[in-house]
Amino acid sequence: MKRILLIVGGGIAAYKACELIRLLRGAGHQVRCVLTDGGAQFVTPMTLAALSEQPVHTSLWDLKDEAEMGHIQLSRQADLVVVAPATADLLARMAAGIADDLATTLLLATDKPVLAAPAMNVRMWLHPATVRNVDRLRGDGVTVIEPDQGPMACGEHGPGRLPEPAAILAAIEARLGVGCQRLAGKHVLVTAGPTHEPIDPVRYIANRSSGRQGFAIAQAVADMGARVTLVAGPVALPTPPGCTRIDVETAVEMANAVAQALPADAAIMVAAVADWRTESAAGQKLKKAAMAPALALVPNPDILAMLGQSPHRPRLLVGFAAETERVVEHATAKRAAKNADWIVANDVSGDAMGGNDNRVQLVTADGVEHWPQLPKMAVAQRLAERIADAL
Repeated sequence: MKRILLIVGGGIAAYKACELIRLLRGAGHQVRCVLTDGGAQFVTPMTLAALSEQPVHTSLWDLKDEAEMGHIQLSRQADLVVVAPATADLLARMAAGIADDLATTLLLATDKPVLAAPAMNVRMWLHPATVRNVDRLRGDGVTVIEPDQGPMACGEHGPGRLPEPAAILAAIEARLGVGCQRLAGKHVLVTAGPTHEPIDPVRYIANRSSGRQGFAIAQAVADMGARVTLVAGPVALPTPPGCTRIDVETAVEMANAVAQALPADAAIMVAAVADWRTESAAGQKLKKAAMAPALALVPNPDILAMLGQSPHRPRLLVGFAAETERVVEHATAKRAAKNADWIVANDVSGDAMGGNDNRVQLVTADGVEHWPQLPKMAVAQRLAERIADAL
């Protein structure tokens, strides 16, 4: 049994906190609730108290609560502090270290891990201020899960919906490692992001990979107890907790870093490595002229094929295939050609590269599994479970 301190923020999605409490208790966890003033506009203390079978805390200035427990003790008795829904305002106050009510004071005083499940209007989620606040919180070690995408109460559509309670429960248990240390003692190698292949000192060949799926996979396997080496292309993402990160820029650098990271029990090659590089990058900036310069291209190292033929080949070798047509056909051929065990294939003709969601097909020797569209963290958690099964 784990002790969860659940902070319920304001917003229509607060009603989902009720189902989350029920799922947490059904999984054997104890739940104490802190209800913000905004949250109390949507759910009542009585409801949360009945579901959690624990007193609900609402005010920093409650003499009885302060005398019996105190906000410092409350913040440190939990195994995990969960903020759901985490509104844009609450995330901003967390990022700034503001402590002007019970919820934010607890968050500033706690020495326990914190997980936030955002819920807000799509424009608020995509606003540079929120992006900056989320990046800061992740850099501080807070686990901020990706919101779902879909229709909202305000009538708009896009990322910003509170994830379903079952998905939040899975993220909570992954963060706590409850029953999930199935990869303890295993070394998992993950590549993520694009590579940049220089043309001259200011230009390069690249692609639209954001690195989010690879970083999510690294986090998911680390949450299951694996020792993770994350070889990352040039992306501005915080390092997932528990991962050793190696930053590279080019495909050649990534190939060298992967080779040096061996041996590994499993390798998940998520990075969108550029297929070609210029034969020789110009030492000075190429000046604009009437005729475009002719670029001589040469193949980059095929890192997946290199691992497939390596004497130190990982026991489980997983590749990714980003395709725009005949996705399963191309992925099946890639699995055979690269001597990989699995290929995770996805159609990138939409916004999968750089987006929050992914729809993948898992191609194995046993056939093809068609997974539904899921947030990238949920894809990562499902894949991590399959990797644990295989190892």
